[in-house]
Amino acid sequence: MAELPAPPPGALPAAGAASGGVAPAGNAGLVSRVAAIVVDVLLLTVAVLVVGSLPTTAANAVLGDAPGWLVTGCAVVAALLPWAYFTVCWWLPGETVGGLVLGVQIRRADGRRLSPLRAAARALIGLLFAPLWTIGLLGILTDRRRRAWHDRLFGTVVRYADRATTGHGSLPVAPQ
Repeated sequence: MAELPAPPPGALPAAGAASGGVAPAGNAGLVSRVAAIVVDVLLLTVAVLVVGSLPTTAANAVLGDAPGWLVTGCAVVAALLPWAYFTVCWWLPGETVGGLVLGVQIRRADGRRLSPLRAAARALIGLLFAPLWTIGLLGILTDRRRRAWHDRLFGTVVRYADRATTGHGSLPVAPQ
C-alpha cells in the first residue's frame, strides 16, 4: 500500500486521513460558524467600547477635559481593532475566540495556515462588506465542502478543530 505524502508544516490532516487513532475534523457547518461570529461580535463590541471610551472618560474625570490626541487615538484604535483582531486570529492560531469556543478553525484549502496578507485581506473585505459576507454564508448550505462565498474567494475552508492533532487546548486522547 502506497503512503500518502506528508502534509505541509502547519497543515491540518486532510479529510478522511487518520491521525493517531483520532478521526480528523470535518468542515464546519452554518450554525457553528454563525455562533462563533456571534461570540466574536459580542467580544469586539465590549472591546471597542472599552478602548474607545474608557481612556477618554477617565481623562475627563481626572483632567476635566480629555486631550484631543487621546480622543483621536482612542477612536483610531477602536476603529482598527476588529480588523486587527480578525487578521491576527486568522493568521497565527487560525481561530478567533468564537472559533475556539465553538471548535472551528480557518485554513487554506490545502490545509495550511493563512498568510498574514490573506488573513488581512479576508478581514478587511469581511468588515467592509459585512452584509454581503453574511449573505455569503448561505453558500455553506449548497457547497459540498461547506464553503461560504468568501471562502471560495479567498481559497479557505473552516473546519472543526481536531484538538488532538493541533495541540491547541488539547486534552489527552486515550489510544483506541
